[in-house]
Amino acid sequence: MKTPFATLAFCALALPAVADVNDVLDQHILPYFHGFAVATDTLADQASETCDPALLKPAYTDAFNAWMAIGDLRIGPSESGALSIYFWPDKRGFTPRTLTRLIDEKDPVVQDATAYSEVSIAARGFFALEQMLYDPAFADYGADSYSCALTAAITADLAAQAKTLADAWAKEFVVTIRTAGQPGNTTYLSEDEALRAVYTQILSSLEFTSVQRLGQPLGTFDRPRPARAEARRSERSLKNVLLASESAYAMAGHLADWDIPHTDAAMSRLRDAATRIEDPAFQDITDPSARFRLEALQIAVQDLKTAIEGEIGGHLGIGAGFNSQDGD
Repeated sequence: MKTPFATLAFCALALPAVADVNDVLDQHILPYFHGFAVATDTLADQASETCDPALLKPAYTDAFNAWMAIGDLRIGPSESGALSIYFWPDKRGFTPRTLTRLIDEKDPVVQDATAYSEVSIAARGFFALEQMLYDPAFADYGADSYSCALTAAITADLAAQAKTLADAWAKEFVVTIRTAGQPGNTTYLSEDEALRAVYTQILSSLEFTSVQRLGQPLGTFDRPRPARAEARRSERSLKNVLLASESAYAMAGHLADWDIPHTDAAMSRLRDAATRIEDPAFQDITDPSARFRLEALQIAVQDLKTAIEGEIGGHLGIGAGFNSQDGD
């Protein structure tokens, strides 16, 4: 199945060896995966002491912020490992339905960490936890309730997933990328392939932000869909757009060893467009003026992607034939 995170279609042009994949790994990907694991561990520790939503929300915010720096990667262990951390968009409402079933049945799976790792991804990760902390239909529970135990189970599972993913990157997949083109590396047969794989993640993240994070709530002029805004309950829809864009921009800067003034300017315009958004959860877009501002932000995200394509893709010789939407 093709996704916005799929690997790129190779064009015939060879890439000059000027981009620094190791810098992307060392300065961005690896430290942020480590930070994500630390943040989720802190969240799980707090949840083991109290499941009070008001007390857990700051740690939840820190963990989600950490995730957004590397959450759009879909290569290596993140290709499948990210799915149960970040189950969104959920157009059919699987998450609330699955959580409701667990609560109604008082499923004992919450008492067994191994068993909980096998439950539906709709009841795992950030969006399941967001329901339990922010949705009035779920967040009104006592310390001795099943919902409290469920919240603790979700946080413990999230921390375990974060550690597994961080370890897989730091101990295994980083070696796969660094040894691209060497004998025995069947994932990347050349350094160019590894470079292209990292480059496409940058573009795919921006594409996902434009099409999903902004496109989902925008819907159409006649039928906007504010209820589909990412993380609207925790009012971080705008924050996620900014953090994902900043992450893509940072990785682009690490990848390039030359000046990228058009990309810098595009990022500056994106930040400026974000300051004009009044509702951080995008719930006001039924108002035409609010919709216009959100569309302007979407255009700014698309412009950042175009600037990176020109200043980095063009410099590297990735031109005609490249499509960040193509699948394997």
